[in-house]
Amino acid sequence: MRLAAIDLDGTLVRNDGTVSERSRAAIQRAMRSGIEIVLITARGPRSVGELAAELGVRGEAICSNGAIVLDLARREVIRMRTIETEVALALVHALRKRLPGIVFAVERERLAHEPGFEADWPLPADTPISDAVALLKEPAAKLILRHADHEVEVLTAVAEEIAGESAFVSTSGGGYVEISAAGVNKASALAEVCEERRIPPDEVIAFGDQPNDVPMLTWAGRGVAVANAHPDVAAFADEVTTSNDEDGVALVLEGLTAN
Repeated sequence: MRLAAIDLDGTLVRNDGTVSERSRAAIQRAMRSGIEIVLITARGPRSVGELAAELGVRGEAICSNGAIVLDLARREVIRMRTIETEVALALVHALRKRLPGIVFAVERERLAHEPGFEADWPLPADTPISDAVALLKEPAAKLILRHADHEVEVLTAVAEEIAGESAFVSTSGGGYVEISAAGVNKASALAEVCEERRIPPDEVIAFGDQPNDVPMLTWAGRGVAVANAHPDVAAFADEVTTSNDEDGVALVLEGLTAN
């Protein structure tokens, strides 16, 4: 394997929000052995850059479910696949009509959100807050949906029905639904990064735990789900390792570099 694509939350990152010393050591050993590490996540660029620096991971990271590629050394976005503004606005209006009370966040290099949108992660004090229509005056990398009265499965089904072929709908855990441009997901972004490096899929190993990881788990030559993965994910993986709290990613990386 020449490249390891590693999801963060629920896969590499433990449930307490930390990365174990064993996982850090396994990543460093993999890089020394010549395996490129690509962090690939639903997170936005800011927190990915911070975590990559802590892990000592260099090169590029894939953020926002594949919509953004980040140069880790410069902390600069080098590629962004945005949703067409007309498509995003149509989705907002249609979802508001179907699910009154729905609230939105809009992600580019940083996140902005509507009043009433509750994030499960800390946001900077200067995070822009406004109506989604105003926030979509410029193209967005990703829409994030949340509704206090509906489960994520309901939100996902409605969003997929409304979006059709116009956008890609996914979930990455928690009570959120995320919408990217049509054809934009972790697999498409990973394929672009690998093509630039002339690395074929069969020399790529990918790790994940949520439905948004399925495209890359099936694209990579070796797809690995952690034991705590969403029930629908394991069926698409080539193998299942131990959980994120039991250093499942490290266990596999150690096997790759044992010799």
